[in-house]
Amino acid sequence: MNILIIEDEIKAARSLAAMIGEIKPGAKILAQLQSIERVVAYFAENTQPDLIFMDVQLADGICFDIFKQVKITCPVVFCTAFDEYSLEAFKSNGIDYVVKPISKENIVAAFKKVDELKNFFQQSLMPDIGDLLTKLGNPEGKKSFLVSKLNKYMTVSTENIAFFYIRNETTMIMCFDQQEYALAQSMDHVHSLLAPKQFFRLNRQYLVNFAAVKELERYFARKLFVRLTIPTPDKLLVNKEKINSFLSWLENR
Repeated sequence: MNILIIEDEIKAARSLAAMIGEIKPGAKILAQLQSIERVVAYFAENTQPDLIFMDVQLADGICFDIFKQVKITCPVVFCTAFDEYSLEAFKSNGIDYVVKPISKENIVAAFKKVDELKNFFQQSLMPDIGDLLTKLGNPEGKKSFLVSKLNKYMTVSTENIAFFYIRNETTMIMCFDQQEYALAQSMDHVHSLLAPKQFFRLNRQYLVNFAAVKELERYFARKLFVRLTIPTPDKLLVNKEKINSFLSWLENR
């Protein structure tokens, strides 16, 4: 498999290439490109790879400008620390979307998705980027979760969930009525199932419902303290790199 990495952070690109090498020893990394300009120049002289790992925010702009200049016919796995609103849109069109920081589990899942959609990819068809962008504002998300408690199974409506959090390496549900349930899925997987307009991942430990956010407070080291309508086991802090995307999520309903 021939793979192209488009990532403006050299360290991140090298780390991704190393993970790909561990997961797919037979894969060949054709190039590691940092900008729209270099990507366009690359495709002017080279054929399409089998797969592209592409950061959304590149050194000279947003990656979608590439699609205005180059006809990409291979599948793309988008990687970004932001743009969480587009997660479900890309997944529903057969393209995976990995939220940074990227883990080996993320890359394994991405390759699994590619394998599952192999028949689609063999047709050399690329979903229209305009269609993808049209869908950004309205991903449906999962409506309920099946849980068990005291040897009984039940469903919990997503609307009744105040937040998800990790306790002792287990993903937990906390409802607005403060009922708590354990899930078998990883936090990354749960995140991929939820409507981005309804839930935001504050950090590695917490995914919060918009309806649960009560107030915000400036904190030390340029962080943001988030207080919810119900108590949380830990103090909820948003680091400075994620504050702008969090505030934008709160504002753009």
